[in-house]
Amino acid sequence: MRKTIYIILIGFFAGIGGSYVYDQFKSEYSNSGAGQAVMIDNPQDNMKMTSARQRRVTSSGQLQTPASASAAPFNAEDFVTASKRSRNSVVYIKNISHSVYGSTWLDWFFGQGGMQAVISSGSGVIYSSDGYIITNNHVVNDADKIEVMFNKKTYDADVVGTDPSSDLAVLKIDAKGLPAIRLGNSEALQIGEWVLAVGNPFNLTSTVTAGIVSAKGRDLGIIQNNTFPIESFIQTDAAINPGNSGGALVNLKGELVGINTAILSRTGSYAGYGFAVPSDIVGKVVGDIIQYGEVQKAFLGADVLDIDSEIAQRLKLDDMTGVVVSYVQKDGAAARAGLEKGDIILKIDGHPIDSHSQFDEILSYHSPGDKINLEYKHKGKIFEKTVTLTNKEGTTELLKREIYSSRTLGADFEKVSKVERDLLNIDYGVRIVKIRNGLIRQMELEEGFIITNINQIPIKDPETLTDILTKIRGRVQIEGVNKQGVREYYRYYF
Repeated sequence: MRKTIYIILIGFFAGIGGSYVYDQFKSEYSNSGAGQAVMIDNPQDNMKMTSARQRRVTSSGQLQTPASASAAPFNAEDFVTASKRSRNSVVYIKNISHSVYGSTWLDWFFGQGGMQAVISSGSGVIYSSDGYIITNNHVVNDADKIEVMFNKKTYDADVVGTDPSSDLAVLKIDAKGLPAIRLGNSEALQIGEWVLAVGNPFNLTSTVTAGIVSAKGRDLGIIQNNTFPIESFIQTDAAINPGNSGGALVNLKGELVGINTAILSRTGSYAGYGFAVPSDIVGKVVGDIIQYGEVQKAFLGADVLDIDSEIAQRLKLDDMTGVVVSYVQKDGAAARAGLEKGDIILKIDGHPIDSHSQFDEILSYHSPGDKINLEYKHKGKIFEKTVTLTNKEGTTELLKREIYSSRTLGADFEKVSKVERDLLNIDYGVRIVKIRNGLIRQMELEEGFIITNINQIPIKDPETLTDILTKIRGRVQIEGVNKQGVREYYRYYF
């Protein structure tokens, strides 16, 4: 009994002593500024310790950040300078469209029924002082009217041209003396380099966020409805949200290095990474649209795949350098140069090619008629050839896109190019480019679908397609190829 009481007394007094010591320690710790960033004296060194939630600016003007972001100090004014140089070049874009609701089948056919306005928004970047503006194709797609808001003024905008394959579009407003952004070099952009995203997320105009370049050459497979998508995105952890699309990604000089296009998210809001079209691609696409009305795409007449361990083993490759040729167009530039399926492309104009996205990006800088130096491996031997790139029709001429619109059918159409016909193994066809309210929508055909035959009649041009569908009665069978390259058949009764 005495032993038990003795143990209890010892525990009691030990607890009192421990509380006293803890109280004294807590007081001293609080007075020393615990929980704040502890800065080192030598500004040339990295910081020793810092709070994960705070940043501190030293008396010398150096911003030091948590080690998880960047341990190296840099000038805090870089962010301010980049923001000042770029923020005034980013505009707010409003997309106004109309849709029919509560209509019967006859209302759809004759274009009648109730209408409701649908408004969406995004961002844009002033490309030139005389009113040319860059944005994403998906920002202005299906618009009946586009408004650009800048410097407290609202302008009606015209679509100069679009390039769905890179998700870019060019608008024009009637204005002069605009603060055009300076175009930077996205190829020189380094992984780990600081960048700013400038845009209008959630209708919050002129918002600037910061992050680093997380990766380059990302191929996400997000550009749909296009046979030849160009995906070589810059990946950044600068916060990008809905409304940022079409806005600017700039370096610390305030130069445009990308057009913000997409986010990786399961919720639709920012979840860590955003993606931008590199400015080198933007410059080529926008320049072509302004000068020719469409992008002058250059084709090698071949497609490639990334080399993985399975492909390397199957082809008995010593290493996984380069990309493997998966398709060669008959009579195309690659075939004339001697390339065959299974060959390995190593370099284009001296630039090492190690991914499909690099291959597409390099070609996107060129125009039909340009010559490139191709280094490739054929049956274990390395060859070098000078290859002349062609357009989508297999020639070196500059082309102008021809779109045929039918008000009765409620859709826009275009002929399928030779490059696509060879790839899809069809002799002819007409693609549905855009669907509005009309017969094509009632038939539940999708944008991008290629119509090859109607009641076994070859469809070689949009005029023939329109003439048949506006006159035909009774049973109708439509044959074609969907966006995945699969043949499909539809039957209707009129």
